[in-house]
Amino acid sequence: MATLSELLRQRTVLGEHDVEWLHMLVGDWQLIADLSFADLVLWVRSTADSWEAVAHVRPTTGHLVYVDDQVGRRADDEHAGPLLDEAAAEQRILRVRQVEVPSDSGSQSVREEYIPVVRSGRVVAVVTRHTNLWTTRTPSRLEITYLATADALCRMVSAGEFPHGAAPTGLRRGAPRVGDGVIRLDIDGVVTYASPNAVSALHRLGHLGEVVGASLAQVVTENIRESYPVDEGLPLVVTGRQPWRTEVVGGGTTVSMRAIPLTEAGQRFGALVLLRDVGELRRRERELMTKEATIREIHHRVKNNLQSVAALLRLQARRVPEGEARTALQEAERRVGTIATVHDQLSQGFDESVDFDTIAKRGLQAIIEVSSNGAPIDSRVEGSFGRLRAEDATALAMIMSELVQNAIEHGLGERGGALEVTIERLSDERGRAMVIVSVVDDGKGIDPARPPGSGLGTQIVQSLVADLQGRITWEPGSPRGTRARFTASLRPPN
Repeated sequence: MATLSELLRQRTVLGEHDVEWLHMLVGDWQLIADLSFADLVLWVRSTADSWEAVAHVRPTTGHLVYVDDQVGRRADDEHAGPLLDEAAAEQRILRVRQVEVPSDSGSQSVREEYIPVVRSGRVVAVVTRHTNLWTTRTPSRLEITYLATADALCRMVSAGEFPHGAAPTGLRRGAPRVGDGVIRLDIDGVVTYASPNAVSALHRLGHLGEVVGASLAQVVTENIRESYPVDEGLPLVVTGRQPWRTEVVGGGTTVSMRAIPLTEAGQRFGALVLLRDVGELRRRERELMTKEATIREIHHRVKNNLQSVAALLRLQARRVPEGEARTALQEAERRVGTIATVHDQLSQGFDESVDFDTIAKRGLQAIIEVSSNGAPIDSRVEGSFGRLRAEDATALAMIMSELVQNAIEHGLGERGGALEVTIERLSDERGRAMVIVSVVDDGKGIDPARPPGSGLGTQIVQSLVADLQGRITWEPGSPRGTRARFTASLRPPN
């Protein structure tokens, strides 16, 4: 199924700002659906000059109407189309229709309402509200308040006053919803209604008195813990003056709060405040952050220890005469340093995966600087590894280090040349992620007297490639040089 953006782009001629307005509405209309105990469907005028449904949301607080998603449906019957036209043309809410909708048990009575979506004085879409009348009964105080608030929000939609473009985005997890707790404020910030869940949240915050009739600002500020910083947006939320969010710490818990000012003809007459007790959620987040910090510190210390080992090997190599012993110590130092680079990258992130492209490029340049002995080497990397698990990153770093080292030492030698690394990331026949990597040089080629696999480095490479359930081959390059090509299966990054 296409996304809302794709549907609006393909089926309508709406401008960029109109599309963004509809995105903000759909991002917040679960609030209206829950307060209405009703399904909401968003209709737009398509390029075919017909009304088409592009979004659908169901309530989490009551009986839904449509089991099947309404996206893609066209208003081609003799009733819905004209009513959508009338609501859009007159820019007013129509509550004129009660229909029978098919259901699992036969049919159900549904009340339909047509709400024009207005932006900058123009109708850009129409929202239909579908309320299931099958469970008609005497409404409670909660339902009466919810429905009155939903009606107010619908009037704001038809007047272009909702959604609020100034509302903050990107806040932490745990944003409150209707089921978590609802408070209605009058224009002075006094509580006129509080749902049972909202009262419970305020009690856990430390308030033991009555909520209805009290000033929400006074209730909250009296229970703020002095040891915690106070969000500067708190006064805006507890008075309902601005569409804002905040969190309050008190009574051993944390309460997330969101305010939605209610307006009529541009004048604020009250506010809706949603509350949620997120104390347990924040506690788990703190535990997770502590664990993440511990893991990062472990990687940092491992990196430091490996660098110390590499430094000791370097010092020892300097004290050994020229020959195989010094060469072996220098290669051991390089291999330890390669593993340290992986842990250095892990210590900078928040999970057990790394951006391996950074490691590969750093390692390539380091090996060229150390092994080329001043010979000009033109290196190039094509493709991307992406993010890899720590286990795969360590093995691949060692493989890449050995192959590049061999290409420079045995292929390019003292005269230099070109070195190219190509990476292709794809999926195997089982759908598992894998990489195909080629390391190509234009050097003197494979020495018949020293075929691949005879040295310690290539033996290490073959062992690591086998651990990654892959295979490696060496073949002559074209027109000269050597091509080392290997495949490796990858674990999921998360």
